[in-house]
Amino acid sequence: MTLNSVKAYLKIILLAMGFCYLLEISAYALAPDEILVITNSQMAGSEDLARYYMKKRKIPGNRLLSVSVSTNEVISREEYQNSIMLPVRTKIKKMRKQDKVHCLVLFYGIPLKIAPTTPSQNQNQSEKMAEGQQAAVDSEIALVLVDSYPLEGWLENPYFLGFQNKKNLLQKDEVLMVSRLDGPDTKTVYRIIDNTLSAEKEGLHGKGYFDARWPLPKEKNLSGYALYDADIHQAAQLVKARMPTVLDEQEELFGPGKCDQAALYCGWYSLGHYMDSFTWSLGAIGYHIASSECTTLKDTYSQTWCLQMLEKGVAATIGPVYEPYVQGFPLPNIFFGNLVEGYMSLGECYLVSLPYLSWQMVLVGDPMYQPFKPGEHMQNQGNPGFF
Repeated sequence: MTLNSVKAYLKIILLAMGFCYLLEISAYALAPDEILVITNSQMAGSEDLARYYMKKRKIPGNRLLSVSVSTNEVISREEYQNSIMLPVRTKIKKMRKQDKVHCLVLFYGIPLKIAPTTPSQNQNQSEKMAEGQQAAVDSEIALVLVDSYPLEGWLENPYFLGFQNKKNLLQKDEVLMVSRLDGPDTKTVYRIIDNTLSAEKEGLHGKGYFDARWPLPKEKNLSGYALYDADIHQAAQLVKARMPTVLDEQEELFGPGKCDQAALYCGWYSLGHYMDSFTWSLGAIGYHIASSECTTLKDTYSQTWCLQMLEKGVAATIGPVYEPYVQGFPLPNIFFGNLVEGYMSLGECYLVSLPYLSWQMVLVGDPMYQPFKPGEHMQNQGNPGFF
C-alpha cells in the first residue's frame, strides 16, 4: 500500500474496523516486564533517573542495562555498533530464554544520532551513500534483533498501518518499540516522568491545537505535503471528540500566546524556529512537522521544536535528527487518532504511525503513557474553530 492510499485506508481502520482492531491491540498492551531500560554509565544522573522511572512503573530490576558510550549526542557507526548495539543484543538474547523484550527505553545520556560514514575510495562509496547511513540511534536500535539489513536509506516498518497486508523485508517479531526519556538536564526528565504519571491519574486536560497550512482539499488521492496537511485536518476531527479543539488552516502559524492550555499539538512549518505560542498543560504532547527538529536535546541555545517544547513543559514529543523527507514523519491522523481512542500507549501509537525504520525519527516520552481511557469521550465539542 502506498502513502497515497493511507488516508482512505485509515478511515476504514478507524471507522469500520478500528474499534475491534484496537480491542485486539489492547490484549497485547505494553507491560512493565516487557521493557528494557538502557542507561549510559558515562553520564552522571542517567542510572538514577532510570531507577526512579523503573520504581514508578514497577519495571523489574533485571530490566536495566548500563552501556559505556560517549556522552556526545553524535557518535560514529562503529561506536554505535560496539558500544550500544552489541551489548543490547546480547542482553536481549539472554533474557529471551525466559522473558520477552518488546520495548527499549533509552535514558538521558544515550547518544541521539549516528553520523554519516566517511566515504571510502577503496569501497567506491559515494558521499550520498555515506549520508544515507546516518540515522537516529533510536530508529536503528529498533532493529537490534535483525542480523543483517541494508544501511542506506530507510526500511518499511511492518507495524505501520499503511503497510499492513504488504510483504516487508522486516518481520514484526524482529522490530522493537523504542522511546527515550531525555532532555537538556536531569530536572527536565524527572519532570516528564512525574507529569506523565499525574496526567494518567488525573486525565489530560486542556485543548487540542492543529496548525494546517491550507484548507482541506476535495481531492482524494493526495501525496507529499498535501497528504500531511490533510492528515492534520483529520487528526483535529478525531481529537475534538475528546477535548475542545482549534484548527488553523491559514499559512501563518499560531501567533505568540495564542494557544493557552495546550494539551495536544500538531502543526507545521517553522524550520528550527520554535514559536512561543503555547502554555502547555500538564502531560501535554507536542509534534511539529519540520526537518531536523530533534537534532539536539542538550544545546539550550537551539530553537529547534523538540528541545524548546521539552523546556517549556511538554511530556512527549516527536522529531527527526536529520532530514527525513515528509513521508518519513509519523502520520498525525494515525498517531493522535489512536491516542485519543485510549486503547494504545504512547509508544504503541507512535509505532503504528511511523512509516520507516533505520531512519531519522525519535519519540521522546514514556512509552507506557496513556493519557486517555477507552470509552470516556467528552461530549462532542462541535466543529473545530478556525482562525
